[in-house]
Amino acid sequence: MGLIRTKVIQNWGFVSLLDILKEVNYRVNFTKHFRSVGQREVLDRKTIQKRLLLSIYGLGTNMGIKRISIGNSTENYTDLQYVKRRYLYKEPLRNAIIDISNSIMNIRQPDIWGEATTACASDSKRFGSWDQNILTEWVNRHGGRVIKIYWHVEKKATCVYSQLKSCSASETIAMIEGIINHNTEMNIEKQFVDSHGQSLLAFAVCHLLDIALLPRLKGIHQKKLYRPYKEQPEAYPNLKEVMSRPINWNLIRNQYDQMIKYVTAIKEKTANVESILKRFTKENLKHPTYQAFLELGRAVRTIFICNYLKDYNLRQEIHEGLNVIEQWNMVNDFIFFGRGGNFSSNRSFNQEVSMLCLHLLQNCLVYFNTLIIQEVLENTNIANIMTPEDYRGLNPLFYNYINPYGSFQLNMDNRFDFEIKKIAS
Repeated sequence: MGLIRTKVIQNWGFVSLLDILKEVNYRVNFTKHFRSVGQREVLDRKTIQKRLLLSIYGLGTNMGIKRISIGNSTENYTDLQYVKRRYLYKEPLRNAIIDISNSIMNIRQPDIWGEATTACASDSKRFGSWDQNILTEWVNRHGGRVIKIYWHVEKKATCVYSQLKSCSASETIAMIEGIINHNTEMNIEKQFVDSHGQSLLAFAVCHLLDIALLPRLKGIHQKKLYRPYKEQPEAYPNLKEVMSRPINWNLIRNQYDQMIKYVTAIKEKTANVESILKRFTKENLKHPTYQAFLELGRAVRTIFICNYLKDYNLRQEIHEGLNVIEQWNMVNDFIFFGRGGNFSSNRSFNQEVSMLCLHLLQNCLVYFNTLIIQEVLENTNIANIMTPEDYRGLNPLFYNYINPYGSFQLNMDNRFDFEIKKIAS
């Protein structure tokens, strides 16, 4: 991977992140989703596209559109503010992200990236935020007021869903919500999480959704295993110290229809994930369906722990998936550098728009890097020395050739020509 990065710098030099955003729009045309909230559009579409890209860049880097207008000689602050107010809202941003995510998966060459992945990792990252809004909370660990963004990143570094949450919000609920609502072409069959993203309820719900929950358990040595049957209490003498009571299958059987009813409502999106799962908390522990979910979760988690301890490849797969999302969080700091990486608005709407612009901008970087990696491997002799381990380590989340600073001149007629440009061996 280091050799590929060196070759990119040698042949491409430093590239503006704004130009990458423009190039991806030429190829995907994600700006088609942005329509005026008014009844008609007075400006021509090319002008709107240019101002949209500048506004998305300003919000996605957290510099703000005023600083973008200062560094741009053609578009003033009033023009960009007009576009932001009339075009930039959540639904078109999410649709644009879906288009870019699907395009990344479609342009990948299977001989380089492997077959379509069905594994996704989820984790949160905290950002500084102003006080006095419904999401910001004081967190001693971070020494200030923060909110968190919960990301869903597939195994090859494409983020398929993002959510703005308070720090005390349940990561289990956020994890399941992302699985259900990402709306991309990806079919999630495996879900990697850290210790905060798993629970007995999460194991049970994911099992009924036919998704394998694969957490990296921090305190795995403290977890208890549950026996499958009441009979044969001495059947596992070597596991006596970690073995607990048998699973209550009658409870699961009696409440099975109710569990299926709730999970079907989640899967079919007939009810909000959070409104359903908030019924099942410690305050409502006597709820029979909640007790059945916990019992099923104990059975599924017991099976997972046994497989986790036995299978080295499973442990490696989980760590690889979570390492990708850790790298995604690291790139957040590089792109979202304005104002010290702190959200500069107290309005939840503006915060979510900034989050989605960051998400879109970072996915554009992944799209562009995917093309570059494929171009390098096609036109150089690097592919001849690549081993299977090297291919497994390919990751489009690198930015050492990106320049996010300087003036922000956007020439809509200049393009990157991947088909013509040949990279020297």
